[in-house]
Amino acid sequence: MEITLPHRYRGPLTSANGGYACGRLAAFVDAEEVEVTLRLPPPLDRLLRVEQVDGRATLFDGDAVVAEARPAPVDAEPPAAVSVADAERARERHLREWTPDFRECYVCGVRDDGLEVRPGPVAGREPLHAAPTALLESGGEFVWAAIDCPGAYAVGAEGRGDIVLGRMTARVERVPELGENCVVASWPLGEEGRKLYAGTALFAGDGELLALARQTWIVPRG
Repeated sequence: MEITLPHRYRGPLTSANGGYACGRLAAFVDAEEVEVTLRLPPPLDRLLRVEQVDGRATLFDGDAVVAEARPAPVDAEPPAAVSVADAERARERHLREWTPDFRECYVCGVRDDGLEVRPGPVAGREPLHAAPTALLESGGEFVWAAIDCPGAYAVGAEGRGDIVLGRMTARVERVPELGENCVVASWPLGEEGRKLYAGTALFAGDGELLALARQTWIVPRG
């Protein structure tokens, strides 16, 4: 089995958005909750091999392991839902700062064909962050993408920062309709050395929980 991660769904300039890549690989694991560990930046625009063994899936670039997926519990509790109105107000408090590598990210970057998720602190519920969003394309991988970058803002000191996604465990309850008004929320779950932990969730406009994730973010050395 082979897949391609198109350049449109980039996170950093030269690799795929982590959540999107994780969601693509998670689709090869027959489980409601899936953990995906990224071993290398997911390459763009070339064929990558997927191998399935004993209920797990591994993504290869040649002989190099790019990512591994397996069934695993999310182990995170969602917060109370954030209303669309409160999420819109939180977006106004978004720190509009990107490093050059992430400025064109499909999820949180500055571009006309991306999700443009802009999480900001929710008034009275800090350190919870939130932002309104709506999927542009249908599929579980786009839900994984939408609940990726918000975690970086929840654990970042300023803006999105240079941290990279190392692991994401998620459950998708329902893929929203295209254009459906939703809210993505994120919150910190502690840290350990260079590892920063976050929870993220996607809610429908009426408060229905659509997806839940736990993430491990890595602070680059130096």
